[in-house]
Amino acid sequence: MVHPASGFRGTRAGVTAGSGSSLQSSDPSPHPLPRIRVSYWCAKGHETQPVFLKMPEDQIPLTWDCRRCGGIASRDGQAAAADDPFDDGYKSHLEYVKERRSGQDAEDVLAGALEKLRARGVLPDELLRDT
Repeated sequence: MVHPASGFRGTRAGVTAGSGSSLQSSDPSPHPLPRIRVSYWCAKGHETQPVFLKMPEDQIPLTWDCRRCGGIASRDGQAAAADDPFDDGYKSHLEYVKERRSGQDAEDVLAGALEKLRARGVLPDELLRDT
């Protein structure tokens, strides 16, 4: 339980006692830090523009995640198209299952599951019977 007379109640980080509730510094003319906006393009042509603090060119990331499709975006757009390993897009659960099992495996699993349901009396014998 917090004591009602606690000095930390209702304060935020950066606020000193007796300074009020503002987070402004004591500097009479505060200067914002210099920032730059960098453009990245993914293989689909989407542009993403994150903002960085102004830093040397070699410290700015070469690639960034596209905010629209999640693909890899690069500063020139060409490298993203060449490096994109997920060019075919999103895979569904069914597509992953099809990679692991053949059509015959799927038929066997389905037949076994139907037999179990019929044995428990959940499915009537004439429902979903092979014709």
